[in-house]
Amino acid sequence: MSIQRDFYLERAAEARTTAGEATLDNVRDRWLRAEATWTEMAERSERGEKMRAKLIAQKAEERAALKAANQV
Repeated sequence: MSIQRDFYLERAAEARTTAGEATLDNVRDRWLRAEATWTEMAERSERGEKMRAKLIAQKAEERAALKAANQV
């Protein structure tokens, strides 16, 4: 896991805890919306990391194939 994703998940957990402690409905709703937002940001961060890793692997394969073709 990345540091950024962990940060987002920690904020989501804090928002969830604060929502559970809220006595007013509108305050609870606001914290639950914040939790959903932090969770979505964590998911986006994870998708971005996976995409970057995939692109890095593809580029490495392309470089290896090019290097092999040049050595022939």
